Amino acid sequence: MAPAVDSRLAILAVLPASFVVITYLKRFIRNRRNKPHLLPGPVPLPLLGNVLSINTKEPWLTYTEWAATYGDLLFVRLLGQEVVVINSQHVAEALLDKRARIYCDRPYLATLKPYGWSVNFGFANYSDEWRLCRRLFHQTFRPESALKFRPMQIKRAHEMIVNLIDDPQHYHSHFATFSSSVAMSVIYDYQTSPRDDPLVRIVEDAVAIGFQVVTPERAILLKTFPFLLKLPDWCWGSSIKREAQASTNHMTEMTEMPFLYTKQHMAENLALGQFSMVAENLQRIEKQEQISRPLFEDALKKAATTGIIGSYETTTSVLMAFALAMVFYPNVQKRAQAEIDSVVGRDRLPTFEDRASLPYVESVLRETLRWQPVGPFVPRATSSDDIYDGYFIPKGTVVLCNLWGISRDEKRYPNASVFIPERFMDADGALTDDNPAEYMFGFGRRRCPGRHAADASIWSAIVTMLATVEFSFAKDSQGKVIEFTPQFTTGFIQYLFLFVSSSRH
Repeated sequence: MAPAVDSRLAILAVLPASFVVITYLKRFIRNRRNKPHLLPGPVPLPLLGNVLSINTKEPWLTYTEWAATYGDLLFVRLLGQEVVVINSQHVAEALLDKRARIYCDRPYLATLKPYGWSVNFGFANYSDEWRLCRRLFHQTFRPESALKFRPMQIKRAHEMIVNLIDDPQHYHSHFATFSSSVAMSVIYDYQTSPRDDPLVRIVEDAVAIGFQVVTPERAILLKTFPFLLKLPDWCWGSSIKREAQASTNHMTEMTEMPFLYTKQHMAENLALGQFSMVAENLQRIEKQEQISRPLFEDALKKAATTGIIGSYETTTSVLMAFALAMVFYPNVQKRAQAEIDSVVGRDRLPTFEDRASLPYVESVLRETLRWQPVGPFVPRATSSDDIYDGYFIPKGTVVLCNLWGISRDEKRYPNASVFIPERFMDADGALTDDNPAEYMFGFGRRRCPGRHAADASIWSAIVTMLATVEFSFAKDSQGKVIEFTPQFTTGFIQYLFLFVSSSRH
């Protein structure tokens, strides 16, 4: 009988353990089923991730191609960094607008401090300093304040036209002078020279080197291999260190020189500069406690520098894209000019009072923003874990909003690679509600606070150019058209290289 008793005891002993195991397995399976999945995306390689599969010169093209396979929200790994790419306006609004608290941070960019770009508060994390910088900026560039800039914007647009007619070959310099002159007048009350202004040249140099190197891909490289900034000059790879030092020098010059200009003019005559962002806030500093003045002045410098960079690069790039479109799509140029001639006539130049009566010109502006997005993406970072549509997005994930992908949605924009302003007009010739500016200037708490002034600057430049000049392919000494293929540079902002312009009259 003993063996039978022992077997029954053994069974009784095993039952509780079996129950525990079965319960655990059920819970494991249930949790596994209920646990949110990671987003779909290309299979990463060990250590390297997906970095070898990405077009490093134009990564937004790779992300847009992947979106066709993996959807509007996809996951990639760049070296050791998890990255989520947003490829639709709907998802961008759902995450960046409606969940702004989670998605308003910036990732740690290892390039900012070494390259001198930490003065751009647009790259700063959501913090007290960031809120102060944005408040200073918003006070000057809020919609009702931006209306005061219109006469100056029209004046600067007229100066740009004179330069284009006199010297059409240096169109990029004229666009840059226009873009910088508007911002420098508002921010520093500095009146730029029509051509070859020294402060405009400083801005051009700083931005030219900065946007070539301050990219998400370069930041991840330096985060993974920080020793690259410490290599001796004779060592292979030390060019990164030299680039960083050159960029820092340019950024310091761009930050300090116009700021010092405003201070000196205020000291000479308090009436000067009283309407500029810097001057007004420097006057406020005098009323604050001594201990808080350095922090306030530092924030003011960052807000001012950020405004100059944003205005210069955004406006210049949009005007380059516009001119390129007019060269390749002459019928669009002719139709816009005909609308201006019909509404405004040829005895005067357009003003902001004419804007509502020029819907086709407005559609040209919208299509320019869509056709060549100024900033394909600027990275963000999640401040906490999130779940969207059943997918898990971990804290610390870099989030890229692929504006290029949004602008190339064939369902929304058929023949998206073609410049078609009519896509923003209905059958009656009225403008539709679709305006690319709604996504081109960002989302949520990171939406560009200077977008209203930027929109007005871009419109004033475009409508004045359409009224006065024609863009066309350049010709050689024998009168033959010099054809070219547009080229783009890397970075957050795209450049275009072109052609000539000539007077209409």
